Amino acid sequence: MDRLRSVNTTPVDRSREIRVMIVDDHEIVRRGIAEIVDRSEGLVVVAEAGTVAEALRRAELVRPEVVLIDLQLPDGTGIDIINALRTSLPQTHPIVLTSFDDDDALSEALHAGARAFLLKTVRGAEIADVIKSVAAGRTLLDERTVTRRRADHADPTAHLTPSERRVLELIGDGLSNREIGERLGVAEKTVKNHITSLLAKMGLQRRTQAAAWVAGQRASSWRQ
Repeated sequence: MDRLRSVNTTPVDRSREIRVMIVDDHEIVRRGIAEIVDRSEGLVVVAEAGTVAEALRRAELVRPEVVLIDLQLPDGTGIDIINALRTSLPQTHPIVLTSFDDDDALSEALHAGARAFLLKTVRGAEIADVIKSVAAGRTLLDERTVTRRRADHADPTAHLTPSERRVLELIGDGLSNREIGERLGVAEKTVKNHITSLLAKMGLQRRTQAAAWVAGQRASSWRQ
């Protein structure tokens, strides 16, 4: 349930604590992150939300210093929130906290204005450290990070011809060599030649490995 945090009646001075908002549509995950943040010295969770609309409304009410934002939400994406906050609350610093280790997601987050990009597998202490760094004005995400990651995650299809790429996609669709040939209007032997070539270029040995690679790429797309 999306909600503002209940007011703590204990007389604790929280004026110097960094005000954090958490946006994630999975309540269990959101509550876990909230507990990590609330247990961290100098941080306090002031609001939670599970949708883009709720996040923007609650952010206007509580005006957080930092917002932890998941990428996939029921009514849009975390990028939508970052773009809106850049105009409505320019002093609020967005941090992407997601399950998707995706270069395209990283690049979009950077260009939207995210200050950091974290995976949900990070330790709780690291989340707290990043929040404090971003609140202090640091940007932990830049073009060099994106470029370095892209270099580290070299595309195995980079040297495929257009025909080989098309064959690879159709392998991923579950088509047989004969069906691929019919779809492309070429002989089955030509399809086999394309497959032999693309497997060699991708460093794979079997057709099933190519199918699994395509399936993995499709499943990892954060905008699905």
